[in-house]
Amino acid sequence: MAMLWKFMRGAKYSKTALPPKVKVRGIRTHSRHSSSKSVPSDFAASTPCSNTVELLGKAYPRDDYSNVTEKILSKVGKNLHNKKHHPLWLIKEQVKDHFYKQYIGRRGTPLFSVYDDLSPVVTVQQNFDSLLIPQNHASRRKEDNYYLNREHMLRAHTSAHQWDLIHSGLDAFLAVGDVYRRDTIDNTHYPVFHQMEGVRLFSCHELFSNIEDGEGFQLFEQGHRTAHKQECHTMEAVRLVEFSLKQALTKLMTHIFGDGLQVRWVDCYFPFTHPSFEMEINFHGEWMEVLGCGVMEQQLVNSAGAQDKIGWAFGLGLERLAMILYGIPDIRLFWSEDERFLKQFIVPHIWQKIKFQPLSRYPPLINDISFWLPSEMYSKNDFYDLARTIGGDLIEKVVLVDEFTHPKTKKVSHCYRIVYRHPERTLTQDEVHRIHQAIEESAVRELGVEGRF
Repeated sequence: MAMLWKFMRGAKYSKTALPPKVKVRGIRTHSRHSSSKSVPSDFAASTPCSNTVELLGKAYPRDDYSNVTEKILSKVGKNLHNKKHHPLWLIKEQVKDHFYKQYIGRRGTPLFSVYDDLSPVVTVQQNFDSLLIPQNHASRRKEDNYYLNREHMLRAHTSAHQWDLIHSGLDAFLAVGDVYRRDTIDNTHYPVFHQMEGVRLFSCHELFSNIEDGEGFQLFEQGHRTAHKQECHTMEAVRLVEFSLKQALTKLMTHIFGDGLQVRWVDCYFPFTHPSFEMEINFHGEWMEVLGCGVMEQQLVNSAGAQDKIGWAFGLGLERLAMILYGIPDIRLFWSEDERFLKQFIVPHIWQKIKFQPLSRYPPLINDISFWLPSEMYSKNDFYDLARTIGGDLIEKVVLVDEFTHPKTKKVSHCYRIVYRHPERTLTQDEVHRIHQAIEESAVRELGVEGRF
């Protein structure tokens, strides 16, 4: 679900630092800076020369919305959630196992079906329109999404498959996959992360069959929308759906984290669930948000062909759960190919307790970069993408530490602090300097900033 865009991201660790003569593709966001001075660099970013984006055997024509980078494209198809014994696979399998055993259909088979190999390339209609997200909603911005072109994008949430799966006739399903969002850089954020979507629909009989005198209750009415219900739902139906949802997710979290877990619910608002909530759990004395959920918008359910049913939906981040459960401190580790990391999760059964043993910690190297912003069309996420593309997995964190407006010229200056740290060895200042210089040069060339280096 869309509320989890801000959650867990990941990056793949490299075995060594970037070698001296590697050319790394960069980001081209606008063509208006072609006259900017370009300084040769071993790490200089190069702009894509093709008029199409080649991905998963298909070609997508580029246009003014195309902003996906080669670095991001290289992550597509990794499918860490399907890699056996990977921590994300373990979490996925635990949730599946719980739902398979907890919810049994009339024929003795699991009620929920699971879809974990759906293509991450979706249409804008699937990602936004089908979920009733308004045309002017901030979540559609280029600054926050990876677009192949105006019509196709890398899904920003597994909710992009809700409408299609309901339309195919499904009443209960889990959808799992990698999702893509442009975001900040720190130990809990990366532009590729993994989500699990859950949807359950109820007919009138299913919802009220176990309620005394339930035959007199109805799912729908012609009423008014309030903070507690949609205008088309009866209060009785909403209360039962809400109870079913919270009970299902409380049982799931208790099953994963153990008895005695404290859970609390926070009211919130999302375009395609109403009423909607975020679940927080108390883990070792700290309240942590783990998922978002709510009663599905009936307009969405109706348009998908399930007019006589009402339902709930939830979305959770697999990285978020794995980081809490296993004590993994940095989201980049999920992309590691280091055997010291991967071997810790080779266990005989999915429910075995694992306490992550940290790899050797090497000292960070910190460098700042300052520049005057162009007069228009600048986004912090453009700079984060550029830094990721050039510095890759050596960058642990990027933080905006200072913002200054010149009193006379009104020009705005940003200062970013970049923390470099290799997961497997000590970095030298010389190699970090080369990468940092390449970021400076590419920022001038690609983003049109004026350096204060």
